[in-house]
Amino acid sequence: MANGANRVDLDGKPIKPITICMIGAGGFIGSHLCEKLMTETPHKVLALDVYNDKIKHLLEPDTVEWSGRIQFHRINIKHDSRLEGLIKMADLTINLAAICTPADYNTRPLDTIYSNFIDALPVVKYCSENNKRLIHFSTCEVYGKTIGSFLPKDHPLREDPAFYVLKEDISPCIFGSIEKQRWSYACAKQLIERLVYAEGAENGLEFTIVRPFNWIGPRMDFIPGIDGPSEGVPRVLACFSNNLLRREPLKLVDGGESQRTFIYIKDAIEAVLLMIENPERANGHIFNVGNPNNEVTVRQLAEMMTEVYAKVSGEGAIESPTVDVSSKEFYGEGYDDSDKRIPDMTIINRQLGWNPKTSLWDLLESTLTYQHRTYAEAVKKATSKPVAS
Repeated sequence: MANGANRVDLDGKPIKPITICMIGAGGFIGSHLCEKLMTETPHKVLALDVYNDKIKHLLEPDTVEWSGRIQFHRINIKHDSRLEGLIKMADLTINLAAICTPADYNTRPLDTIYSNFIDALPVVKYCSENNKRLIHFSTCEVYGKTIGSFLPKDHPLREDPAFYVLKEDISPCIFGSIEKQRWSYACAKQLIERLVYAEGAENGLEFTIVRPFNWIGPRMDFIPGIDGPSEGVPRVLACFSNNLLRREPLKLVDGGESQRTFIYIKDAIEAVLLMIENPERANGHIFNVGNPNNEVTVRQLAEMMTEVYAKVSGEGAIESPTVDVSSKEFYGEGYDDSDKRIPDMTIINRQLGWNPKTSLWDLLESTLTYQHRTYAEAVKKATSKPVAS
């Protein structure tokens, strides 16, 4: 498969090998995308990032199958004159670089706005000026709150999909007040989307925008104190994994009432590959990439993860598996949240014929098996008390 013999796109045309400049290739999504591109396609990747721990296994000189098809460039796109040259060398640029951890949005709002808007500007500009195609990664957070969340609690229209299902071409972007700095991320992401869209409209930039809805799986974020800062607060999956590994109660922010949909990273990467290899169908489009069938409240997610982890680790659950905390206590002042995030799938179905496959239970099982195998020993060592000699 990797040699790409006889591979065709959705319209039956042969797929030509291309060079991809991937910014943020060392992150969670980037590492899975690089893996897919190396093992299943003939494409070449210029992998740009500050760190490469998550793609080290792809860069080993003895991985002869794709030797020479992936090159790592240690670059911080903030201030590096090599960026334009690398974009020029490629046919397609994929920008994954971002600060995308809710714990940072209201404690580091400036970094959040800079990394998601200001630092992405040159990437868009170089693609536009050099006539290079761009796949820009945005977020489902650009939708903000649902229209339904403004209705009274018991209003029957809250149950009407027209008031909560999020559609790329229709749904408004509704954010909280300026004091709620949690929206600094969504707002920066929305503005860069508008800029990319405007470059397309005015200057003919070929673009695709991706709005991920909670992609989860192995290598997501970090486990605090093991492969990330001990005071760090990663996203919900890694937060809960960390609690499970340490046999601590899972912290439910504001009762864990928020609803989310989760999709397995491997399903999501299939969608991205279709965008890469079907430019005529993907250009000019914004795509929701999520799994509307995997909807749960954060509380239900905690209960499921507790059950799945007990199964994969062989250890029983602790006596009080969850504990409630306020968002102010957990995230600090200025936190706010979106109530519900269900992606409409019409456009991605129509353009790319894509549908997610993996159930929430299965994706949690595979992810927690990975977390247990990767971290359980390290966590035990880190938490065991030194014995007096």
